[in-house]
Amino acid sequence: MASSRHSQLAEAALSLLLATLALSIAGRRSSAAATVAGPRVTAVIVFGDSTVDTGNNNQIGTTLRSDFPPYGRDMPGGARATGRFGNGRLPPDFISESLGLPPLVPAYLDPAYGIKDLAHGVCFASAGTGVDNATAGVLSVIPLWKEVEYYKEYQRRLRAYAGAARARAIVRGALHVVSIGTNDFLENYYMLGTGRFMQYTVPEFSDFLVAGARRFLSEIHRLGARRVTFAGLSPIGCLPLERTTNIFRGGVCNEEYNRVAREYNVKVEAMVRGLRAELPTLRLAYVPVYDAMLDFIDNPAKYGLENVEEGCCATGRFEMGFMCNDEMPMTCDDADKFLFWDAFHPTQKVNRIMANNTLNDCYQQGVL
Repeated sequence: MASSRHSQLAEAALSLLLATLALSIAGRRSSAAATVAGPRVTAVIVFGDSTVDTGNNNQIGTTLRSDFPPYGRDMPGGARATGRFGNGRLPPDFISESLGLPPLVPAYLDPAYGIKDLAHGVCFASAGTGVDNATAGVLSVIPLWKEVEYYKEYQRRLRAYAGAARARAIVRGALHVVSIGTNDFLENYYMLGTGRFMQYTVPEFSDFLVAGARRFLSEIHRLGARRVTFAGLSPIGCLPLERTTNIFRGGVCNEEYNRVAREYNVKVEAMVRGLRAELPTLRLAYVPVYDAMLDFIDNPAKYGLENVEEGCCATGRFEMGFMCNDEMPMTCDDADKFLFWDAFHPTQKVNRIMANNTLNDCYQQGVL
């Protein structure tokens, strides 16, 4: 009996030892595989306008800047005016952090960052720019074609730093985030009252922009982009600035502008579907910003918002850029109660939600 019991104990001990060794080997293999494969998404690469510009305009000769207080007052780790148009982080920052990458996406032109930093994420966006090159000329910012040129330069620097194979893997494994189009209408077509306004009807201008967006997406795909999000327009007629200029109708949303945004979005969605069919290696997600922003406006209590008509900064009705500064009175104490930070841009709280929405759209549409 004793001998049999000892034999059973020995067999059990041997089985436990073998199981432990197996788990140890599997763990080492799993760790090695993770080291080789790296994160599921290698980097976040950003194109577009002020909704995603993390500071490029700081480095160029334009008046459209936000590298001063109270911009950035709610940045994690303490107030820092980084050039982001908001009280804190932007959607690409939250997207990057959610994907296990750094919590801030560096601006490409920021001299504080080298290629080692940019290998994990980079932003080429410029506040005030648009799909139409003429839009960038209004406030002397970076046109979209130049953002693509920086993208090419970035890839050359990446190859020199990491080698051709690794550089290609980083670009192909990156999530490319694109947010652009609002300025084409509000800063270019409607604001100037000349140029494109005289050249195109609104539907024709929408077609012009969608064709330009399609060329842009095709070009970055040719350059290696494989995972891309493209945002539609928000209800642009509900921006505080547009409510203010709609004063003769009681300061409500400009429904003409909202209708234009909806019609443009329908065309963008159709373009995205066509491009997916044409380029099967391109995983492209359309992000329906309009619906999400309208939900904030129609159901503020659901998000803990108290003011969806004005910005937090100063009077919140028209201030943006240099008009939103520390000398302006009336700036709110708690930006989390507001949909908008200034008369044009959402608060950090809203940016976080929009980032989560973008990631959900990516998963649902097969980009991630």
